[in-house]
Amino acid sequence: MGAGGAKPDFRWRVGGNGRWSFPSTGLTCGMTPVQEEVLALKKRKNAVILAHNYQVKEIQDVADYVGDSLGLSYQAQASQADIILFCGVHFMAETAKIVNPGKKVLLPDLDAGCSLAESCDAADLAAYKQLHPNIYVVAYINCTAEVKALSDVIVTSGNAEKIVRRVPADREILFVPDQNLGEWVMERTGRKMRLWQGNCYIHIEFTHASISKIRREYPDAPLVAHPECVRAVRMLADEVCSTEKMISYCRNNPAKAFIIATESGMLNRLRRELPEKEFIPGPTETCACADCRFMKMNTIEKVRDALRDEKPELLMPEELRQKAFVPLQRMLDWSKN
Repeated sequence: MGAGGAKPDFRWRVGGNGRWSFPSTGLTCGMTPVQEEVLALKKRKNAVILAHNYQVKEIQDVADYVGDSLGLSYQAQASQADIILFCGVHFMAETAKIVNPGKKVLLPDLDAGCSLAESCDAADLAAYKQLHPNIYVVAYINCTAEVKALSDVIVTSGNAEKIVRRVPADREILFVPDQNLGEWVMERTGRKMRLWQGNCYIHIEFTHASISKIRREYPDAPLVAHPECVRAVRMLADEVCSTEKMISYCRNNPAKAFIIATESGMLNRLRRELPEKEFIPGPTETCACADCRFMKMNTIEKVRDALRDEKPELLMPEELRQKAFVPLQRMLDWSKN
């Protein structure tokens, strides 16, 4: 029983760190047979399931932690499990492997890539650095391990402003690979940076016209947009923030309804944690279906199969891992201070 004799709460719970935890009650009320298999396999194999905010509801419901890239990076590093099953895209599983070299890291579908990560080729970045040897490379975590290894520090959408402010003032910055996030960071910090011409194919589908239309339909609903959106959309927003900060903003704002301009999976978590509020998906020019095809390559069946077979496993050469670890650890250290 809970305090004062109250019944215990078996729903998802969120701790002070803002990351979700599935309660260790052993109960599987409302779970499908496949989800029950996943929970049993997770316990038997001493595995931890990390799921990004953009994953489907069925996966989020069985995860130990649901969060953004930074939060999951911390959880991957702190995990005592033998197996890390990362439900996200390829670069996220790479990040987990970088900070957990001794653990087996699984990804439900190794082909789950990222248009943003693919927009910055490591060979192109190496050539750029050769032409500009004094450039300081700030890399958004949405990049490959090879790009991380060529960078000076990593950032997420949640800490990019803070990290950029810590870069030595006498260094010229190249921000890779997202030009929209980089532009937003420049607006916030006043720090001039060179911007790599990359973007997320989902976030650039939100337009000034499509968002203006939904705002007219829901004039009292604040618009919350991810900084990967184009400037024309960010200018319409009441709040521009990372997925993790969307939770606290919507919780603390008295409004009863919000328009959310980011990948559709985020609405699953918002609706679960704040069931008393309404969340309206920001539409594109063609629909209100901002589904990342890469994030949605992971399914609950693939999660079960990955735990059962302990594959596909994310493997990485140790030399690459060590090089990529340096800027990633710098991000983790700077984020704590």
